Amino acid sequence: MTEVHATKIIYLLFGKCYCFLTIIACLYACPSVAQDKPELEIGGALRFNYNLSSWKDGQKKRGGDFGYDLFRINVKSAFKGIFLDAEYRLYSKEFGGGMLKQGWLGYNFSDKNQIQVGLTQVPFGIQQYNSNNWFFSLPYYVGLEDDHDMGIKYVHTGEKIEYQFAFFKNAEELGFGNNAEISPSRYSYDIAGRNKEVNQLNGKFLYKFGKDSSSRVGVSLQYGGLYNLDTEEIGNHSAFSIHYEWSKGLWNMKVQVVKASHNPKNISGESRDVVSMAAYGAPYEVAADFTIYTLDISRNVPVKWGPVSNLQFYNDFGFMDKKVSGFKDSFMNVTGVLVTAGSVYTYIDYAAGYNHSWLGGNYINDFAIGNPDAQWEARFNINLGYYF
Repeated sequence: MTEVHATKIIYLLFGKCYCFLTIIACLYACPSVAQDKPELEIGGALRFNYNLSSWKDGQKKRGGDFGYDLFRINVKSAFKGIFLDAEYRLYSKEFGGGMLKQGWLGYNFSDKNQIQVGLTQVPFGIQQYNSNNWFFSLPYYVGLEDDHDMGIKYVHTGEKIEYQFAFFKNAEELGFGNNAEISPSRYSYDIAGRNKEVNQLNGKFLYKFGKDSSSRVGVSLQYGGLYNLDTEEIGNHSAFSIHYEWSKGLWNMKVQVVKASHNPKNISGESRDVVSMAAYGAPYEVAADFTIYTLDISRNVPVKWGPVSNLQFYNDFGFMDKKVSGFKDSFMNVTGVLVTAGSVYTYIDYAAGYNHSWLGGNYINDFAIGNPDAQWEARFNINLGYYF
């Protein structure tokens, strides 16, 4: 059975909108242990960033740039069995300004079963992150790592088995116009331009084994519609992933393969080999069909250097194999260390990219057609954050 056929079966089994009615009814019908008093927890972070990029001659002459990254607020609250989890981020105007990363209401049916409604993380691949570094990995840049959409998710967490099922009506919607394109002021990458993500279904299954569940192997499926604002027709997109995570002592390894396909119903003459995606205030093009392979290895080194308690060394590698003839593949490799000192976390990364929109070259189409004459480019980056 191919991944497309499998995701279509899930799509038909769960339907489109019936998930909303069933789950909302359960929220009111199922008993729970309610809090007698409201609970509230507030946290956040302030981060600064230094970077020195190989493709920016002026920056190299002045020795790099050091400036503001973000300020964020995290809020968790609970009362009468319903709880809230939200995170709002404020970037500079050039990177999208203010945006809600996540914000959802939750309900625990038991200690193993939970429902989430709102802007919640899409259950796909290794979570929460399929990476160790500050830049994340290639799946993030095509909307398949730490993605958050608007919908409903059911989560089961058992000792050996975990599974999640979700229905997402759409990605974050800020305009609500009849034919309005999505705003690029968003944290996670979503389909943009003249197409919109609609009626997406996700399923994820995870099996844990080994001592203290040291090994985790899983599969993820995704299938949804792509509504075109010009033709008013609905195309489709799908993704399939096999993933494995292993931990032993101070070591950790993550391996993942992701295959994705996008089939928009564009107007006649408009290419269907690429789709537009957007986040952080700007869109770019991505190959419509691709396979991504990632391998991440890390090791913790406990230390006692004043406030510094741990060093996590890592190397995260990714390869994007584009299926259209003539498109040039993309690569990414990040070598670095995370320094933990109390509430201060510092990522020191050397990020190298080939046909990578965020690492040199052409921002608009490096993840699409690419450049046959591209060279490896690199960015030395230090992200300093205080988390409270």
